[in-house]
Amino acid sequence: MNQEALILFNLAEALGIGLLIGAEREQRMSQTDVKSSAGIRTFAITALLGAVAQLTGGVALLAAAVLGVVLLAGLAYWRGRAENVGLTTEIALVMTVLLGGLSVTQPLVAAGVGVVMAVLLASRAYLHNFVRSVMTEQELRDGLMLAAATLVVLPVLPNQTFGPYAVLNPYLMWSVVIMVMVISAAGHVAARVYGAQYGLAMTGFASGFVSSTATIRDMAGRVHKIPAQLLGAGAGALLSSVSTVLTMALVLAATSLATLDAMAQPLLVGGLVAAMYAAPWAIAALRAPPTLAENVPPGEAVTPVVQTRAISLRAGLAFSVALAAIMLASTAVQQEFGPNALIAAAALAGIVNTQSAAISVALMVGSGQIAPQDAVLPILAAISTNTGMRVALAATLGGAGFAGRVIPGLLLGLAATWAAVFLPVTIPLWG
Repeated sequence: MNQEALILFNLAEALGIGLLIGAEREQRMSQTDVKSSAGIRTFAITALLGAVAQLTGGVALLAAAVLGVVLLAGLAYWRGRAENVGLTTEIALVMTVLLGGLSVTQPLVAAGVGVVMAVLLASRAYLHNFVRSVMTEQELRDGLMLAAATLVVLPVLPNQTFGPYAVLNPYLMWSVVIMVMVISAAGHVAARVYGAQYGLAMTGFASGFVSSTATIRDMAGRVHKIPAQLLGAGAGALLSSVSTVLTMALVLAATSLATLDAMAQPLLVGGLVAAMYAAPWAIAALRAPPTLAENVPPGEAVTPVVQTRAISLRAGLAFSVALAAIMLASTAVQQEFGPNALIAAAALAGIVNTQSAAISVALMVGSGQIAPQDAVLPILAAISTNTGMRVALAATLGGAGFAGRVIPGLLLGLAATWAAVFLPVTIPLWG
């Protein structure tokens, strides 16, 4: 592309950004009684002003143009302050001149920021309603905690190993805390979005991203307390096993892609079998009238069974500490007694938490201590013992009806996971 064509492209992009943002502001003025001195033409010209200033005078002239727009926007706000108590249009106008200049030096970035800005402006009613009416104060605090953990704490932690066997890494340990909180938040959002409409089935699926063991325990307790909830609680318990497989894939992808590649076929086959078994029960629960799917005593609502908060820093820290202990024990056992002992250590760890055992084994793959294929049996051993724990909970807490629905699904999923390891052919998972 020659120089003249490139300049025309930059100017066209600046004009497009101005028209996009200006169209949203013009539409906003037409739907309300709020008056504004900046409409679609003003925004388009302002964006072109930024682009031309950058092209002809560089940063210095662009800064002068921005200063001029700031003064004009401030004057317009001062003159109309009795009718307009917001600063959105004025700030958007200043951003538009900056985006016009950015379209000359970084056109892709400018286009992306312009689209995001237009979406934010157009989503005014939805965002206001969400923050004021949907989001709780606790959820806001949880979101701020997650942001601080990710953007403030994580960047300052050292990314190097220390301690016995050189397996502890502060940066990695805190990344695990963040990962647990993100997965918990995703499950909480899913439960908030779907729980009231679809009841225990969708709540169980969402809660399974945090802990399938805890979900099955709580679902069994619900059935023991309210037998009429058997259909929904059974479906939720089965769907939690499906979300556990998805969680396992996510944590392996974040820890070691080589380990995920080695475990992909067992996870895929086991997850598909679990999903196929759970599907009829889930469909029946979703189609059932509320008196069957969500029959609860007066005054008791169907709520998420595991999560009462969006995230839990304590749960993330506990998971990370458990992971560190398992990593130390697994590395010590592997170095002292060989790979067979590693399988036993992973099996014991899996009773408490499958993901922590899988992560510890995957980290050993990442550090070169074991080969990816050597991680398969330890992870399967952890899955097996954890499944055994879930089977025991279903059998002892939920009664015969609950156990008869849930236990066959758990055992079929586990059998399929093991069988996939010994398939005579390999399914081409990655295309």
